[in-house]
Order: sequence, then structure tokens, then C-alpha cells
Amino acid sequence: QAQLVESGGDSVQAGGSLTLSCKASRFTARYCMAWFRQAPGKEREAVATLDSDSKTTYSDSVKGRFTISRVTAESTLYLQMNNLKPDDTAMYYCATRFSYDCSQEADQYNNWGQGAQVTVSS
Repeated sequence: QAQLVESGGDSVQAGGSLTLSCKASRFTARYCMAWFRQAPGKEREAVATLDSDSKTTYSDSVKGRFTISRVTAESTLYLQMNNLKPDDTAMYYCATRFSYDCSQEADQYNNWGQGAQVTVSS
């Protein structure tokens, strides 16, 4: 099973930007890849997904501020986050679903990274 390693987490002030990276030991654009986040005391939620046809989805809370992308040659999935808000504070995880299509449900994903902490202060 491919290993997923996130990086780029940091502490920033509201209004700032961060880019998260997820490096895969084995990467294929045939599968769905996604970013989830989990804040303390809350369930893990889908933030952005990218399917094998490069179709993207975003949660309403991040739409217009976050962008998911992948560079197959680099075996890397990215999450560009702009205009960050304190409510974006969470552990962010990248995940792979062994399917062409994506899901918004965390239990539909087969492979997870260890997470990257994002903290946004007001």
C-alpha cells in the first residue's frame, strides 16, 4: 500500500495562506484523492476531492478559498489555502480511495497520511 506523507502545516494569522503537500510513495491519477480535516471534538470532514477525471469538489466552508491539485510527475497532491480563518484550524489529512470516483465519507477511503496541523489565529 502506498505511503502518504503530508507537509506544509503551520501556524498563521487569519487572512494568511498555506500550501499543504501530500507525497505518495506510489502515485496514480486513476484514483480519487482527497483532503480531509478534523478539529478537536469534531468528526473528520471532507474538504476537497479530486477524481480520476480531474473533477473537483469542495466543502461549502472552503469553496472559493481552497484549491486541490495534483502533479503526477511529482507524485504529489496539493491543497492551496487562501484567506484562512480561525475555523480552518484542524489536523489536515490526505487520503486515497481506490476508485475512479470520490466520496465525501471518510470510511470510503483506503489509505491515509499521518496528518499536518494547521492553526489559524485571529
